[in-house]
Amino acid sequence: MSKAVPTYHQRVAQEKRALIVTAATALFLELGYDRTSLARIAERSGVSRATLFKQFPSKAALFDAIVTEAWSTADEQDPPPAGNVVDGLGILGRRYAELLGRARMTDLFRIVIAELPRFPELAHAQFSQGKMPYFESVRSYLLAEHEAGTVRVEDVDLAATQFLGMISNYVFWPTLLVPGWEVSAERVAQVVDEAVRTIAARYAATGPGASGTARRPGPSRRS
Repeated sequence: MSKAVPTYHQRVAQEKRALIVTAATALFLELGYDRTSLARIAERSGVSRATLFKQFPSKAALFDAIVTEAWSTADEQDPPPAGNVVDGLGILGRRYAELLGRARMTDLFRIVIAELPRFPELAHAQFSQGKMPYFESVRSYLLAEHEAGTVRVEDVDLAATQFLGMISNYVFWPTLLVPGWEVSAERVAQVVDEAVRTIAARYAATGPGASGTARRPGPSRRS
């Protein structure tokens, strides 16, 4: 289905929204969430206060937008193909690595970590609106493949955590914690491919351990 072409006014609104989100992210990093006012964000982004308040009536709403944009993917509406867990997890893994490789994602985590003692609601927003929806997409995919008989996964939460953890532990956390750390695109592709192969082999529909009923415990908070 083709998407409607935005009108001139919609494009202008989108451009101003992007300027606001970029300015807010930079100021939250520079000054901290508490010391950054909406007025200062309007000044930095070059928009009027009325324009900013129209789009974001509060700092909480603005932070929610930062989370949403950091975790958004261009092809998020396209589900991975069913019936081939290697292809399906390959798509999900590459999307995840692309998300984690964004500078804005690193900025988001740094803001959350720095402000966690005083503003735990920022961490809740980052988890519930950002990480958890993506985790759910992987968990739901594995559950569907289990029910279709493509794989045998007794604990879909654990399997999703294992898969995402193998990727994030290599391509994201060192980048967040170690200044100047870089991972090449070739290495990222290799990491995703190995994670896919590991999960596909561990939860193959035939062979040892290929029994049991998928269960869905509480959401995992790792990876």
